Amino acid sequence: MTETIEDVILRYSQRGIPYIRRYVSDNCCEKAAQEILSWEKGVVFLTTGFYVAGYAETDGPAGTVVLALALQRLGYQPVILTDQPCQGFFELEMLPTVYVPYDADQETFQELIETYQPKGMISVERCGRNRFLQYANMRGVSISEHTAPIDELFVAYQGIIPSIGVGDGGNEIGMGKIAGAISRKLSLEPCVVSTDILVVATVSNWGAYGIVAALSGRVGEKLLPGFSWIRSYIAKTVEIGSVDGVTHEMTCTVDGKSMLTEQEIITALERIEQGGICA
Repeated sequence: MTETIEDVILRYSQRGIPYIRRYVSDNCCEKAAQEILSWEKGVVFLTTGFYVAGYAETDGPAGTVVLALALQRLGYQPVILTDQPCQGFFELEMLPTVYVPYDADQETFQELIETYQPKGMISVERCGRNRFLQYANMRGVSISEHTAPIDELFVAYQGIIPSIGVGDGGNEIGMGKIAGAISRKLSLEPCVVSTDILVVATVSNWGAYGIVAALSGRVGEKLLPGFSWIRSYIAKTVEIGSVDGVTHEMTCTVDGKSMLTEQEIITALERIEQGGICA
């Protein structure tokens, strides 16, 4: 049987994600790519940055940058929305970045919409509010004090601006689409903020890479960077100040997984990408 993008990005799944998979489209990355290519060329908001022990975690920024650079090559204008823990991450690739304050309100987000007029929004590993209006980590500890309410954009403009969410645990923007299933299976209060399309992966970076691989197949152009580039980017964010979300250590690992595992996933996606381009 031919391996799919979803098979790759869900390798080594834990935390109940194999159970959750049945509630998500079998070809969610393809659907996300198709959705993106339907958007009018213009600004696309991408948000990421998950607070862990005083820093942003290594999962999220790399996938967001890979996706943003692919969007640039396709003629879109990516704009990153994040908060202080990700300071300097996206300037590494000269990507326009807006740092949203922790006390941002509806007026803040209305101004962002009026200024940029985004054609779509994508979230990659960004914490979203639960039913108690709290932002909480996988241990159920509130990180609201360290999380700008960027998910308000996805709530306020649901059905107006198309959206895609990528997550791996249940507390990220987009997981509201399957909040009931998460509540039944996982021991956490799920994010209640939904997106039009949801991509679930073992590691959120991998979900973003999967979307890029699907875009490559649809446009007939290689958009996914190689492992060396991705490893270098993650290492640079660690140097600035980023930690593994599982170990809380400043190491070039993601969710407790080594760069050997990262290389395995990227190589497998490149094979699928090449097959799609040649098809």
